[in-house]
Amino acid sequence: MSSLNLDDFSDLIERPDSGVRREAEERRERLAVPPGALGRLDELGEWLSAAQSAVPVRPVDNVRVVLFAGDHGVAGLDVSARPARSAHVLVRAVLDGESPVAVLARRLGLPVRIIDAGLDCDPALLPEDVVRHRVRRGTGRIDIEDALTVDEAEQAVRLGMAIADEEADSGTDLVVLGDLSVGGTTAAATLIAALCGTDASVVTGRGGAAIDDLVWMRKCAAVRDALRRARPVLGDQLELLATVGGADLAAMTGFLLQCSVRRLPVILDGVVSAACALVGQRAAFRAPESWLAGQVSGEPAQAKALDRMALTPLLDHGVTVGEGTGALLALPFVQAAAALAAELPERTDSPDGVEGAGGVEGSESAGDAGSPGGADAAADGDPAGIAPNSAGNDATSMASGPSAGDSGE
Repeated sequence: MSSLNLDDFSDLIERPDSGVRREAEERRERLAVPPGALGRLDELGEWLSAAQSAVPVRPVDNVRVVLFAGDHGVAGLDVSARPARSAHVLVRAVLDGESPVAVLARRLGLPVRIIDAGLDCDPALLPEDVVRHRVRRGTGRIDIEDALTVDEAEQAVRLGMAIADEEADSGTDLVVLGDLSVGGTTAAATLIAALCGTDASVVTGRGGAAIDDLVWMRKCAAVRDALRRARPVLGDQLELLATVGGADLAAMTGFLLQCSVRRLPVILDGVVSAACALVGQRAAFRAPESWLAGQVSGEPAQAKALDRMALTPLLDHGVTVGEGTGALLALPFVQAAAALAAELPERTDSPDGVEGAGGVEGSESAGDAGSPGGADAAADGDPAGIAPNSAGNDATSMASGPSAGDSGE
C-alpha cells in the first residue's frame, strides 16, 4: 500500500492571494498604456503577479527547460512513427544540440535539464546526470498490463517532486516543461479520455511525428483497450498513473504539483504535459493556477484537457514537433509581459489636467484619435521588441543535460 496520497496536495497548495491580484489590476489601471491595449500581455502580467505573489512583477530571467524522458511498452504495437525503445535517440539529439528545443534554448541562452524516468536503453549510452534518476527501464504495455507497480509510480511522483524542489531552491523563476518519449502520447490520450469520460476515437491524435491512417487505427485500439483498464481505478490518481501512465508521466505529475506548492510557474508544452496537469488538477483543483498552456499542439486530447482545466493556449502556430519546443516559443511573450508590467510608467497628470505623453490624451495630441495613426497606434505595445534573456549558455553543456519532448509519437 502506497504511503503517498496525491489528494494531500489540495491542502498543501495555498489559495492565491486575492489582494495581490487586485493590486496588480489596480496598478495596470494606472499605467500610461490604456487597459486592454496590450491584449493577452495584460492577463499574463496579472498571472505572473499572482504566481510570484509580487507587485510589480519580478523579472523572469532565471528560466530552465526541464524535459522528462521515457519509453512506453505500448509503442511495441507500432502506434508511433518512431521505433519502440528509441526515446534515447531523442535525448541524444538534445544533448548534441541538434533538436529544435536544443537550438532554441541555445539561442535564448537557457539551460536544458533532462530527467530519465523510464528510458528503455543501456544507461551507458547517456551521461550519468541524465540516467541517475531512472525509476525503471521502460513500462508495461498499457493495453494488457500495468505500466508500473504502485510502488514504482510513487517513486516516480516523488522523483518529480524532488526535481521541482531542486529548481525552486536554486532560484529558478519559471520552468518550460516538455517530454522526450516514444509511445507517450498514447498513454497521455488514455489518461485524458479516462478523466474526461470520453471515447478513444475522440482523443487519439497523430503524434508529433505524424502517422498514417493504419497506424492511427492501431493507436486508437490501444487507447480503447487501455481505457477499459483505466476506468476502474479513476478514484486513485496514483493507481491510475501506475495502470496506464508511465514513469515519465508520473514524474511530471509530481513535478507539476510540487511546482504549485512552491509557487514556481510552469509553461506546459503538448499533450503529455497536459495529461499530467489534468491528473494533477484531479488531485488539487487549485494547482493549474501556477501553469500556463504554451501552445496548441494539434492533439485532440490536449484540447480536451486544457478545456477541462480552463487553460487557454498562448500560441497556435501549427508547431507539432513537441520536445518542449512550443512552450519554449511562448517564453519571450511571457518575458515581454513581465517587463511591461514592471517597467511601464504610471500616468501622471499635468496641472492643466492633460495626461502625460504616455497617456491617452497625450497620444491624441500627436495625432487624430479617430484616425489609424492616432491614439490607438501610439497606445499599442510591441511585445516583439522585448528581447528574451540571453545569458549565452549552451544547452548542450548543462550538467543535467537538455531534452526533447512531446514529439514522442
